Parts: sequence; C-alpha cells; structure tokens
Amino acid sequence: MSLPAFAALLERLAFTPGRDGRIALLGRWFAEQPDPERGLGLAALTGALPFAPARPALLHELAAARLDPVLLALCRDYVGDLAETVALAWPRRAGGDAPPPALSAVAEGLARTPGAELPALVAGWLDALDAEGRLALLGLVAGGLRAGVSGRLARLALAAWSGRPVEAIEEVWHGVAPPYRPLFRWLEGGGERPDPGEAPVFRPLMLAHPLAEGDLAALRPEEWRAEWKWDGLRVQLCAGPGGRRIWRRDGEDISAAFPEIVAAMDFHATLDGELLALRDGGEAAPFADLQRRLNRRTAGPKLRRDCPVGVRLYDLLFDGAQDLRALPFDARRARLEAWIARVRPARMDLSPQIAFASVAQLAALRAGARDPAIEGLMLKRADSPYVAGRVKGLWWKWKRAPRAVDAVLMYAGRGGAGAPGGFGDCTFGLWRPDGRGGEELVPVGKAHPGGTDEERLWLERWIRAHTVARFGPVREVEKALVLEVAFDAVQRSARHKAGVVLRAPRILRVRRDKPAEEADRLEALLALAGDGAAPAGTAAD
Repeated sequence: MSLPAFAALLERLAFTPGRDGRIALLGRWFAEQPDPERGLGLAALTGALPFAPARPALLHELAAARLDPVLLALCRDYVGDLAETVALAWPRRAGGDAPPPALSAVAEGLARTPGAELPALVAGWLDALDAEGRLALLGLVAGGLRAGVSGRLARLALAAWSGRPVEAIEEVWHGVAPPYRPLFRWLEGGGERPDPGEAPVFRPLMLAHPLAEGDLAALRPEEWRAEWKWDGLRVQLCAGPGGRRIWRRDGEDISAAFPEIVAAMDFHATLDGELLALRDGGEAAPFADLQRRLNRRTAGPKLRRDCPVGVRLYDLLFDGAQDLRALPFDARRARLEAWIARVRPARMDLSPQIAFASVAQLAALRAGARDPAIEGLMLKRADSPYVAGRVKGLWWKWKRAPRAVDAVLMYAGRGGAGAPGGFGDCTFGLWRPDGRGGEELVPVGKAHPGGTDEERLWLERWIRAHTVARFGPVREVEKALVLEVAFDAVQRSARHKAGVVLRAPRILRVRRDKPAEEADRLEALLALAGDGAAPAGTAAD
C-alpha cells in the first residue's frame, strides 16, 4: 500500500462523522490492503508505531529550507497548524518525479534513519507526494496523525470486519506487535488465536447503568452491596512475570504517566480500581487535583511529589493466573480482601463497603455525602459475575443530584476572553431522540475552555485536527469529544432550541476516556429544570 492510499484513508476518516461509518470504513480497508501495510496503518492510527516522533524542530527546519519566511508566517496564521501549512505550501523541486513511498518504507526509514539524516529523507518523500500525502507523512513523522481512531474503535472495527467478539480481540491485542500478522491471520481464519503468554493483557471493564427511580424502588437491600463512587480515573492494574501495565477504561496504556504506581505493582494479579489524587494523610482529593497528572506521557519527580496518587481497589479479576471473573461479586470481594491483607501493596487500599438496611437509609447516606472526592454511590448485585461492558441490572451508579453534565463539543469559535488567537467559545450539546428512531445532538450552552495551558493547547490542536466545516471564525467539529460541563442552575427557555438555558456554565475537563455516544441526554437537563422526575444519575462513569 502506498502512502497516498493511507492518506486517502485518513481523509475519509476525518470526514466520516459517525462511529459506525468509521468502523465500516476501517473494515473495508482491512479487507482490501495487504500485509504488512494494513498492520502498519493500524499501528499508525492507534499511535503504536515502534519509533519515537521526530524532534519538534524538524518541521521548522523543513519549512525554513523551502518556504519564504514571510509567506510561511502568513500561511501558518491562516491555517493555524505548522504541519498542515507545510503540507499545503511545500514547493516541489524541479525534476522530482520519484514514485510515492510505501507506508512500510516510511515506517522503516523513520525507525532506522539517524536524526541528522532525517530532514533530507523526509524532504525527498515530500517531493514525491501531493498535499494530502504530505499531511499524512508529516503526521507520521511528528507523531500527530489525530485521526480520531482510538484503540477501542480499532478493535471494534476488527471485530465487525472479522465477526470475532471484541472481548476476544481485547484479550490478545496487547500481546501482539505491529504489523499484527498473527492477529490478522487469526481474524481471517488462517491461524490460531495469538497467545499473549505472560504479557500483561487488558480485560474489558464492567460498567454500571444509571439508577432510575423505578430501579430504586425495586431494590431488595439484602441482594445488593454499596460502595462510594469515587471521582477519579477508572483503571485496571495488570502485573505478572511478563510486565506491569496500567490501563485506562478504554484500554489505553497510561503506565508511563504513573511510574510510582507501576513500581508498587510487585505482584501477579489483575485488579479493577480508581486512580485518585491524594492529600496529606492519604485522603482522596477532588478530580481537579488529579487532572494535573492526566494527559501527560510522563511525570517528573516534582510533579509526582506535588501531586501524589494512589489506587482505591474495587475488584480482583485475576489472582495470579486464576480467572475469578465468573465468581459472584461477594466471592470476588472476599478474595480481594484476603489478597490485600496478604500482599499489602503500596499506594493502594480497599474501597470500603457501606452497610445499609433499607433504600431510605441508602438515600440518606447519598444525600449526606459531602466529600468532594465522592460522586455518589455504586450498587452491585451480590451474585453478579464480572462481565465486560454495561449489562443492565447487575451494577448501578447513583450519583448525587447532578449539577454537571457530560456534553459533546459541537462548535468552537476563535478568540474571546482568555483565549486570544485560540478557541475561546466552545458550544456543546446533549443527545435527544431525532424522531426517526435515532438520536441527534442539540446545543445547550457555550463556555470557555478551562484547565492548564497544556490542556487548552491540546484542545486547540484537537479542534484544528477535527474540523469538518467553517463558518467565518467558527469551526464545526467532529462530534467525538466529551466535555464535563458544570453550571449553577438550569432554567426552561422557549428561545433556545434545547428548551433550556444554563446559568454560568464552565468546562471542568475534557473526558478523553469517554465515547461521545455515552454523553448525557437532554432529558437530564429538562428534569433539573422541573420537567418530570429527576433521573438518579447521568451517563458519566
């Protein structure tokens, strides 16, 4: 497969709005492309190519060698992204008629070429490509394809294409390396299922449904166990002879960002828990404290010292090589308590269970919870096995009366207070029925992005990379990014399309771990505005 074919895939992905459309597009590509190109393309899309990005100065060197500096400055100011500017404005040398490189040749060249020789190599490739191909190449070089394809989406696409269960693919995914030849042979029926051996393997997490009033009334207290719902980052810890890994709920490996947790994983087990920022005395801190540690590839000594973290354990999935997921929750809980008493892992503790004798007592406990690190309650059936995904009736989440929603970013406007030259106005929306059996997003508010300079820069880059239309200074973006939005109050409004208006909305954080289809529904806001019974929780997990 030539690099232009991969560039065309990137272009189609960028302008394919829905998840199902992307899955179908990736499935056709898996079926049509040969090895090793399809595997290298898959690795490129998911950020798994086996080489480090080039130094940031490389793009500046390439641009300075071929482009007039005034023209470059003007073009970059208009385009907003250096790689895109270079791709569009790159002047090819006379006589440059070499054929476009294959993706495998690019991957091999980037992995093996010394840094001093890299500019000449990349310049030669740029001369052989059109603007679309150049943009794809520079994304590979700089490690910033931003194609909107997560590892989870890629595995869903592999499952849809092959007919294999996504859970089975999840359990071998981290045991194979690019270009994934054994994986593709198995998926096509030409080989055995890859055996990850003792390598750490991600197991899809069990998720909870929001608890509604009708569900609450039907609860029999003796059949359920309650825990606090901690406001951190859901993680899975996997350690054994083959290594140690920390996985986020979507299967992303975040081990490098939390080396002190990895160092404490001196055991052989797979555990489910919540990564929390800690304060003096080991108390859990609000999510805002943890946010300083998120979205970083590594964490230096100062950051680790200023923002310590720990893991509050919920469940034990594997004890050594023994799979416990089919056991009832009570049995797994007993095993977890015994495991903690035996292993005494550093930087980890047990999420306590909450005794209750009635639903009314449980409701009072929820209403009285004031710890800022607590979002509400988790309810788990005593006999529930640990199953992947969101199976209704086994686990419930009962969040405190919400004054925040998880919304989907729809539009971003340039400038504004606190964002000169950047994107200051972010319009976000919630889902509602579209009248045709599906759902549509409807805008419910607008706010300026918050967080650190690094987080705002990440959001700006995401907006530029996922723009699907422009209306003057406003960009419409792919409906794929979830924002947690807080607000002081909500009122009904006939002047607004959604029928509600938010008072003092502010963006708390970007939920990079959450798919857009799991964002909240408009009825949650309507309920808060007094239109019907308030739901007991939102879709946030």
